[in-house]
Amino acid sequence: LCCCTNSCMQGMVPYLPELIPHLIQCLCDKKALVRSIACWTLSRYAHWVVSQPPDSYLKPLMTELLKRILDGNKRVQEAACSAFATLEEEACTELVPYLSFILDTLVFAFGKYQHKNLLILYDAIGTLADSVGHHLNQPEYIQKLMPPLINKWNELKDEDKDLFPLLECLSSVATALQSGFLPYCEPVYQRCVTLVQKTLAQAMMYNQHPDQYEAPDKDFMIVALDLLSGLAEGLGGHVEQLVARSNIMTLLFQCMQDTMPEVRQSSFALLGDLTKACFLHVKPCIAEFMPILGLNLNPEFISVCNNATWAIGEISMQMGAEMQPYVGMVLPHLVEIINRPNTPKTLLENTAITIGRLGYVCPQEVAPQLQQFIRPWCTSLRNIRDNEEKDSAFRGICVMIGVNPAGVVQDFIFFCDAVASWVNPKDDLRDMFYKILHGFKDQVGEENWQQFSEQFPPLLKERLSACYGV
Repeated sequence: LCCCTNSCMQGMVPYLPELIPHLIQCLCDKKALVRSIACWTLSRYAHWVVSQPPDSYLKPLMTELLKRILDGNKRVQEAACSAFATLEEEACTELVPYLSFILDTLVFAFGKYQHKNLLILYDAIGTLADSVGHHLNQPEYIQKLMPPLINKWNELKDEDKDLFPLLECLSSVATALQSGFLPYCEPVYQRCVTLVQKTLAQAMMYNQHPDQYEAPDKDFMIVALDLLSGLAEGLGGHVEQLVARSNIMTLLFQCMQDTMPEVRQSSFALLGDLTKACFLHVKPCIAEFMPILGLNLNPEFISVCNNATWAIGEISMQMGAEMQPYVGMVLPHLVEIINRPNTPKTLLENTAITIGRLGYVCPQEVAPQLQQFIRPWCTSLRNIRDNEEKDSAFRGICVMIGVNPAGVVQDFIFFCDAVASWVNPKDDLRDMFYKILHGFKDQVGEENWQQFSEQFPPLLKERLSACYGV
């Protein structure tokens, strides 16, 4: 079987209404090999299935795939579980009406599966949680799902690598369940902290006496940090008491300086999530943490750099004007990154948002640099959807333009384009845009504005005139 690409997918579309029901029938074939191949083939068309009315294909496909998850043959179980995870990613909240039915099957599989397929089952459960999000937070669903997960959690020793997929799965579940995870959070939180602590201690012994000790498997620490992030994101303010009773901030300080990039990447993600959830415990560490964050603004390690950048933005929003002593440590790196050619899109967006947030809380420090970043700043953020992060970043840019209007003059067309990318800015943000656009127009005079706006693409011209009357 060849892998379908999108181009050959288009050619298949006219045949799918007949082909999909035929393939669904193949899921019941008496030959195990046919059943497992049918699972895989159907998963390749998940996108099309989800785009049709649910009763036509999604419901029958899901019903049959769930039966195959409980197939007597291990290869079929494995293929069905993987195919179901693909279907979940495509269907997302379309699955909500069938959650009870889906959970019954997945939980039943827990009792049936042997070691290798259990790992794929964790993935299917984690993907389900990612796909339906807070819809999973219903007492009846929690009652079904959590006891078998916690049983496995209790069975596994701290040294068992099967913890990895279970920790990943629980991280998705905790984020989805939010406050619904509260009854389970204490032992899960404690164990994650223990895993981090044990790994750090083992690494220290190994570094001091490499001949006497084995190097630790740092994946234990990485996955534990990621689950702690999931808890902080899911529980929000409720995580505060757990953090208060643990030494996680001390451990985080060590993890942020680990030689392994993946450890630092997960540390900065957790730092950002804790900053949002319980800044009270992060604030006393800021003076120690900021220089480390500054050192990690190195785009050679994209994911580390991305998470450090995001964390700095979250810290800025909490610190407000008190961020001032730290601007010099991070701003030059951020300006350099946003101007680098070939920087990946996500890193550009995060860098732009963090520069905007720094400028929002410390405009006097950041605005003088405006001319050095305004053009790439505008082009990175014009394509992202309206959201809270974009909102705070644009408020920062408006405040900085107020402090240093000359900094934006040469690239004003880029600013106009970025403003026009907003679908529904909040009223006070819309007023800020209105004042800047009209201020510029009044400053240059009607005739010059006409000449200037002649360069606008027709759509931009239309948009600005409709929304802002310029």
